[in-house]
Amino acid sequence: MNKHTSGFQKNEASSDKKVTWLELFYDLLFVAAVSKASHVLLHVENGSIPVEYLTKFVLIFVPIWWAWVGQSLFVNRFGQDILSHRIFLILQLFFVLIMTASLSVDFDQYYVPFLIGYVGLRAMTAIQYLSVHKKEEANRKITARYLGSRFWIGLVISSLSLFFDSWIRYAVLYAGIAVDILLPLIGRQYLVKSPINTHHLLERFSLFTLILLGESVISILAVLQSSYWMWQSILFASLTFILIIAMWWQYFDNVEKKVNKTIETAGQTIIYGHLFIYLSMCMIAASIQLIFLKQLNYSFMLFFIFGSVLLYFFATTLVFHRYRHIHQRLGITHLSFLLGLLGVFFTVDLFFLLPNYIIIGEVMVFFVAYAKLTT
Repeated sequence: MNKHTSGFQKNEASSDKKVTWLELFYDLLFVAAVSKASHVLLHVENGSIPVEYLTKFVLIFVPIWWAWVGQSLFVNRFGQDILSHRIFLILQLFFVLIMTASLSVDFDQYYVPFLIGYVGLRAMTAIQYLSVHKKEEANRKITARYLGSRFWIGLVISSLSLFFDSWIRYAVLYAGIAVDILLPLIGRQYLVKSPINTHHLLERFSLFTLILLGESVISILAVLQSSYWMWQSILFASLTFILIIAMWWQYFDNVEKKVNKTIETAGQTIIYGHLFIYLSMCMIAASIQLIFLKQLNYSFMLFFIFGSVLLYFFATTLVFHRYRHIHQRLGITHLSFLLGLLGVFFTVDLFFLLPNYIIIGEVMVFFVAYAKLTT
């Protein structure tokens, strides 16, 4: 009887898991890191963003995302608001500062501090798993031991990059990061037996989404500050503002009202799907500035902005479809309509040279329709 009651209380406490103030402070330090990564996309040469900078954007953003995800998942499964866990998180904040300060398109100059920051972050998370596995039982113990021991594989590989130069150094670094990212997928059989707290995980990713939406708001401010307040700039900023509100409405109404937070899974659709949501949101934020300033070739601009929107659409559809209540999932008709709408806008824009406020207005219309159909 006591054993049953204890288990019930443990499950009840887990379902009531809340984001702590220290977690919010932890997120705050990632704001600067996200901003640095997003600004890489503002490098324009000859009317386009060079492949070099598009690649560097992804290479900078992925370690930021994964370092944040790693700690968030530990807190989700095993974190408690106790002194020892607070100390671990505070130590990680120090490594976040080091990593953020070293983020630059000039990788070579800041390589060592970046590696120290990233490896330090991930090592602290691995140590946390190893420290809690001694106190856990059954499947939770196996999960903690698997993650705490296997994550060192990627860390060792990435650390070996110090012994190499030129492109080999980066190949070894990102090989270690790739191994680190793939290990939870490889060990899914262990993780599904210790499911994540869906409510808490969605709340954590939603808070990070707010950071990315903040980048779009900053882009609106850049638009308003980069020119005299003429009707074109005011109209462009107004349409962009509605676009961002529609993105917010679509995402957060789904999180709050449409998903089943009682589903118990390894959470990997949420985790990996959000990487593409975040990448697309950074691209959309950069597009707002670049479209208004007319720094891009017309055709490149169209492919970049509509490609970003398409990536966001596919990623959010994938993430929310898995967790939606079955009767609220989108049907083929809805998906066809939204894809058709985006396709019509893109095709018209290819054949007719339209002003920037019309193009951003089309994107706004798409997001309003997307929000309406999904919420």
